[in-house]
Amino acid sequence: MAKDGTNRGGARAGAGAKRKPLADKIADGNPGKHPLTVMEFKNAADLRGQDMPEPKEMLSAVQKNGKALPAAEIYKSVWQWLSDRGCAHLVPPDTIERYAMSAARWIQCEEAITEYGFLAKHPTTGNAIASPYVTMANSFKSQTRADWAEIFQIVKENCAAGYSGDNPQDDLMERLLTARKGK
Repeated sequence: MAKDGTNRGGARAGAGAKRKPLADKIADGNPGKHPLTVMEFKNAADLRGQDMPEPKEMLSAVQKNGKALPAAEIYKSVWQWLSDRGCAHLVPPDTIERYAMSAARWIQCEEAITEYGFLAKHPTTGNAIASPYVTMANSFKSQTRADWAEIFQIVKENCAAGYSGDNPQDDLMERLLTARKGK
C-alpha cells in the first residue's frame, strides 16, 4: 500500500498459488479428491489427433534484410512436440504463435549483434554506445522464456508421469548458437 493509502499496481503475473503437477497429485493420492484427467506419454506418438493449424502468414514474412522470419518453423516444431505428447489440444495456437514470434525475434537480434557487434555510434555525438540490439535481445529472451514456461506448465500439469528429454527450447538454443557463428 502506498503512503497515501491507495493500492498500486494490482496483481502480479505469476503470483499466487501454483497448480500442482498431475504426477504429484497422483503420487499424493489425490488429496483434493477432484476428478483427474490422466494423459500418459507412453505411446503418445501413436495417437492420432487434430491436424496442426496453419501458422499465420506473419510468422514467415520476409524481413527487411531479405530473409524469411523463422517463426513458422519454430511454431511447427513446438506444435509437433506438443502433438507427440498428446497435449496439442490443450495449448491455444496463439500461445504457440506468441512463443514462436518472440523466439524468432530473439534469433534476429542475435544475428544483428553478430553482424554489427556489441557497440553502436551515438546519432548526435558519434561516441560509442551499447548496441540497442543487445537490449532488444535480452527483452525477447525474457519474453521467450516466459512464453515457454507457460506452454511447459500446461504440459506438466496434464501428464501423469514426469517429463524429461528434448524439447523445442533446446532446439532454439542450438539455433541461437549457430546464428552467432554466422551460419
